[in-house]
Amino acid sequence: MSTSPLPDLPTTDSSSPSVPLSILDLAPVSDYADHTDALQTTTVLAQHAERWGYRRFWVAEHHAMPAIASSSPAVLIAHLAGATERIRVGSGGVMLPNHAPLVVAEQFGMLAALHPGRIDLGIGRAPGTDQRTALALRRTMDGLSAEHFPQELMDVVGMLSGDPRLLPATPRATELPQIWLLGSSGFSAQLAGMLGMPFSFAHHFSSRNTAAAIELYRERFTPSEYLDHPHVMVAVNAVVADTDERAEYLARPGVISFLRLRTGRPAALMHPDEAAKYVFSPVELDFVADRRQGQLLGGPEAVTKQLTELVAAYQPDEVMATCQIYDRDDRLRSYELLAEVAGLTAGTPVNG
Repeated sequence: MSTSPLPDLPTTDSSSPSVPLSILDLAPVSDYADHTDALQTTTVLAQHAERWGYRRFWVAEHHAMPAIASSSPAVLIAHLAGATERIRVGSGGVMLPNHAPLVVAEQFGMLAALHPGRIDLGIGRAPGTDQRTALALRRTMDGLSAEHFPQELMDVVGMLSGDPRLLPATPRATELPQIWLLGSSGFSAQLAGMLGMPFSFAHHFSSRNTAAAIELYRERFTPSEYLDHPHVMVAVNAVVADTDERAEYLARPGVISFLRLRTGRPAALMHPDEAAKYVFSPVELDFVADRRQGQLLGGPEAVTKQLTELVAAYQPDEVMATCQIYDRDDRLRSYELLAEVAGLTAGTPVNG
């Protein structure tokens, strides 16, 4: 038994924005709502994403962050898979340094047994949190260094696939999760290529490194039991509205939220009206400009052009969209418009 290889996928035409499209959701918390509301919105979004034709719906691991409710991907994935029927559901990602490999293998082995052919396990090498929280999660500093990551990654794979040298993960699924390596640097790109795994790059917060990382992945790619050719997904910020002006208005709270996170002042999403009053310092304006580089922002016409340019520049096999929008209806509308821009077929998500 091995991790399920990716099936043949449609090639990308650089003259068209048409490309398999997925969603990365962080279960963002707004200042008017609690965590229950945030998780309910994530559930509704997953159900709509399935109807609109998105390929995958991923959630990410974050801890001790007031603006994000997705602290336990495996639990949330189980809920979302039960609330949907066809769309693939997974992690973008599970941060492996926070967990013992057997725990991850057993959680996702169980998810795959419960929902055959629908579970993705995206794995990242950064703790994604401060050392105090990381220590509380793992209860030891052992394994938190990046040098342990390749071995622990292979332990997860081996436990899932029944490597006789390792403890087996139970239950044993007949069709194992698709295992993806996530990254925002050359380290993960090179490792994914050497192991012959699909690679998802965090263009949404590391756009300066995108081209180099993807090139490195493709150069170092070695065919494996998982893949016989490179497979790249690019994660991108996407805020789409009926007009460019509306999109700018909706995007501003997410930009401020990320700015606060990077400066050690995490907070829930503020209302767009309040965000419109925020005065950026010159340094913050540079930060915002850099963060917007190569992302999707605007009305359908502008985003069609931006998506076409993104696909032409990086030739991804898939694109994964993420956003931080304050209101549920605005968030749903953004993803609905993006599905139209990308030419998705409503009601028929690609389950591959």
